[in-house]
Amino acid sequence: MTNTIRAEVITIGDEILFGQITDTNTAWLGTELTNIGIRVVRKSSVGDQANVILDVLHEAHQRADVIILTGGLGPTKDDITKKTLCTYFGVGMVRNEEALALVTSFFVKRGREMTDLNRGQADLPANAVYMQNDWGTAPGMWFEHEGRVYVSLPGVPFEMKHLMTNRILPKLRGHFNTPVIKHKMIRTVGIGESFLAERIEAWEDALPDPIKLAYLPSFGGVKLRLTTTGNDEALLDQQLAEQVEKVLPLIEKNVFGFDNDELETVVGRLLSEKGLTLSIAESCTGGYVSSQITKIPGSSAYFWGSVVSYSNIVKVNQLGVTPETLDQFGAVSEETVRRMAEGVRKALGTNVGIATSGIAGPDGGTPDKPVGTIWIACSTEERTAARLLKLGQYRDQNIQLTSTYVLNMLREELLTL
Repeated sequence: MTNTIRAEVITIGDEILFGQITDTNTAWLGTELTNIGIRVVRKSSVGDQANVILDVLHEAHQRADVIILTGGLGPTKDDITKKTLCTYFGVGMVRNEEALALVTSFFVKRGREMTDLNRGQADLPANAVYMQNDWGTAPGMWFEHEGRVYVSLPGVPFEMKHLMTNRILPKLRGHFNTPVIKHKMIRTVGIGESFLAERIEAWEDALPDPIKLAYLPSFGGVKLRLTTTGNDEALLDQQLAEQVEKVLPLIEKNVFGFDNDELETVVGRLLSEKGLTLSIAESCTGGYVSSQITKIPGSSAYFWGSVVSYSNIVKVNQLGVTPETLDQFGAVSEETVRRMAEGVRKALGTNVGIATSGIAGPDGGTPDKPVGTIWIACSTEERTAARLLKLGQYRDQNIQLTSTYVLNMLREELLTL
């Protein structure tokens, strides 16, 4: 039986609550804490108000063994985390000479004048263990109080990550006898959550303790997350692999990858392995599919370019779609999207071409072709295939779903080559 170490992550800053910046810290912290066997039980964001910060600290003390705060450690008056921690712990502020030396060196190296506000960053609560920040002037701090560990970190993501990786995580591992928490993610596409659950129901019901299954729906697919806890990492990996082997025959057609795989990563890997090149013709997706492909470092090895053919003139002049095809079938049709995929493949000289054409919305629909009517196609030197999608009323979702489905269509085609 293993003891569960619980953590709470608190992000501090009005700018987070106002939506002026996106909080990426909590997601990263959740992953890293899980990797060392600490389970995050609560995440919260609070503004720069001392009474609110104190309230959430008192609450966190009741439910967590580790409380991690990010933000509010800058030199200006609106950064109140250190003063609030002094109030919470009932201590005063003292100047830390090691921290002062680092701040001084930081300004000297950059040829900048250091103000009293900057020197104040070396003032820490009297009970703080100083954790050196190699990439900035805001210090990290470690506190032990009434059986709990409190960690205060700068809010700047690259500073926080460096401190956490190099100082805090090793210290947490040494402080707690943590269990190993292992996850295995099965990435599916083209199947809804309820259909997936029905297909694997018997397997799910037979899962042994302590393996747990979670369904994580996303655009166009579902992630199946298997989680288990114990002390023997190799044994846990083996147990998860056995369950993956059992479920795969039930859903193999819809599984495109595992763990951190994304469709664009898998597609890029297949193109590279097969020595093939790709071009894209986009109408309703407006370049979104191309942006997904080019997110992957090294994609220039297999992705040669794209044509965003919003206008029928571009479809005709650049992609070789005939005016007769457009007149007879329309821009949103199987015939047109086939010609687009074939045309971009030939125009750019690639082995494979994919295309999208549809009515993303919110207007432009007709009784015959309502909003959400999308055609996608994939063309190789051997054949061209097309598929009709019937999506919803929301433009952004339609664009993202179309991207997912056309990339999956490409993946399926590549597997046959």
